[in-house]
Amino acid sequence: MRKIQLSYTWNGQQGDRLIRNALMDLLYSVRESGSISAAAKALGLSYRHVWGELKRWETALGQPLIVWDKGQPARLSPFGDKLLWAERQAQARLAPQIESLHADLERAFAVAFDPAAHVLTLFASHDDALAALREHAASNAQLHLDVRFCGSVDAISALNEGRCAVAGFHTPPQPAAGSLAQRAYQPLLKPGLHKLIGFARRSQGLMVARGNPLGLASIGDLARSRARFANRALGTGTRVLFEELLAQSRLTPGDITGYGNTEPSHAAVAQAVASGAADAGLGIEAAARSRGLDFVPLLKEDYYLVCLKAALDEPPVGALLDVLRSGAWQAKLAALPGYEASACGEVLSLRRQLPWWDLPAR
Repeated sequence: MRKIQLSYTWNGQQGDRLIRNALMDLLYSVRESGSISAAAKALGLSYRHVWGELKRWETALGQPLIVWDKGQPARLSPFGDKLLWAERQAQARLAPQIESLHADLERAFAVAFDPAAHVLTLFASHDDALAALREHAASNAQLHLDVRFCGSVDAISALNEGRCAVAGFHTPPQPAAGSLAQRAYQPLLKPGLHKLIGFARRSQGLMVARGNPLGLASIGDLARSRARFANRALGTGTRVLFEELLAQSRLTPGDITGYGNTEPSHAAVAQAVASGAADAGLGIEAAARSRGLDFVPLLKEDYYLVCLKAALDEPPVGALLDVLRSGAWQAKLAALPGYEASACGEVLSLRRQLPWWDLPAR
């Protein structure tokens, strides 16, 4: 069976809404005009080009398209007629979907041709508020966030490699010297090169089944109860946080049942608990509430956006700051379970928020 490949182009003029195919246009013109030369003239092409294209397609399809009787008007072969019939049937049957595809493509590309619209690529740790920001910014500020969710470490690495303009990561407030957060993030961030943008303060804690049947209240309870745990992958900010909490509780990975079972997002951890595949997982309150779970808060953490200092003067980043500072967005953010609009939209000093660089060398 022959495979179909679709393509598109831009046209400044209003035309028909069909999916165009150059071969079908050639066949239709030959049938209507009765000659290769007349078909070429109707299409604004040379005779040599039309003749060559028909021969090329005959070779590619392994079937004759034109009856080439010398001295007779050109006419389509039975196979050529069937091709045109099949194309008319497909166009008629798929007309609503084709119209919808045209409209979707035109809406998407309208952003590229709109000088007032901005597109900003953002790699970030999974966060429900960022998903809400993407929708809010597009509908209220013509700012289109191309958000790629990944681990916090991977997000900052993507920023440093030039694959995004802004990255999102999270840490406990004022993480201490020697903390796992310092070891994970300090090598990736440089004062004078990077700037922090405040985004939110959010609750992290244990997501558990409704009623908290195992009575979990701490990381230590996970080990004592042998609760089945749904972990996050290496490189994620929540995994860094969990490792820190384990160390503070003087526990090891071997003390946690299911430590090696990882999920790709807060939502996936919540779903694992909701489905009964796990008894608990570390995550944000919003994800727990959205799945009907109970939530045991353990700490507040700061979620930051980070960009290169030079990017602050670029229009897309400026548009992002305007949205973050707006009352409408901050009210929406504060309405999400477990979120506070702490320093939202403020450009912050890396050294003040993460004071690792001013510590004496050991």
